[in-house]
Amino acid sequence: MNRPNVETWPLIRRLPPVVSVVRLQGAIGAAGTLRGGMTLAGLAGPLYRAFKTPRVKAVALAINSPGGSPVQSALLAQRIRDLAREHDVPVYAFCEDAAASGGYWLACAADQIHAHPSSIVGSIGVVSAGFGFPELLRRHGVERRVYTSGEKKVILDPFEEEDPDDVARLKGIQADIHEQFKAMVRERRGGKLHADEADIFSGAFWTGQRAFELGLVDGLGEMRSTLRGIYGPRVRLREVPIQRKLFGRIPIGGRSTPAADTGGGTWTGDVLAGLEERALWGRYGL
Repeated sequence: MNRPNVETWPLIRRLPPVVSVVRLQGAIGAAGTLRGGMTLAGLAGPLYRAFKTPRVKAVALAINSPGGSPVQSALLAQRIRDLAREHDVPVYAFCEDAAASGGYWLACAADQIHAHPSSIVGSIGVVSAGFGFPELLRRHGVERRVYTSGEKKVILDPFEEEDPDDVARLKGIQADIHEQFKAMVRERRGGKLHADEADIFSGAFWTGQRAFELGLVDGLGEMRSTLRGIYGPRVRLREVPIQRKLFGRIPIGGRSTPAADTGGGTWTGDVLAGLEERALWGRYGL
């Protein structure tokens, strides 16, 4: 027996269209004990609910992220595309302060990308950063003791002199990840880009206005007015709640600023995670 199409019922037709809103905010990746980062494990439920909202006409992604884990960026983007195909629902991305690096990877999961003229957009590249302390240890008479099985088990140790072979190995890994990022952008934006790939994929970032000129985004504008222009003034934006961790394992709703994983579940790790997140935002002057 075929189920009736309820959208053809007169009362249903008079109801306003609905757009689900999912806020993708903060650094991408796992986190410490006090904060929840953006991961597939944490966002799979909200994303599913966004596409299953009754009478949903589209899903809007409000993106405000400086990037983070390339793996979680790819997993989240793939889940968004899978859900969009399964439910035949279009996806719109709206860049707020920043959709940079992994944040732009997430934006590319949308069918259309919109930005504020002053948003930071792009940074299609891969970066690793750290410090070296071998001279500090020698100066203070500290002896470093590390025991491994496997000559490459410990590379780029900040307390040892930099090894050119280790740097070359890291750069090879970065190049592989960069190619995956570029493939995603080519697949989703290839016919819309208006600049040489050497410039687009250089790791540079731009304002939303310049990103629009380069074809990195489809339009300039904020979420409410843009969606009202597409679906009419009666459109209803329904935000999907996302639970964040605060004070250990207690979930709360509302907005937070997640951090990248650096600490393994300790108070020290949470401090370091916050510092690393601050550094991520600092790359874009934010």
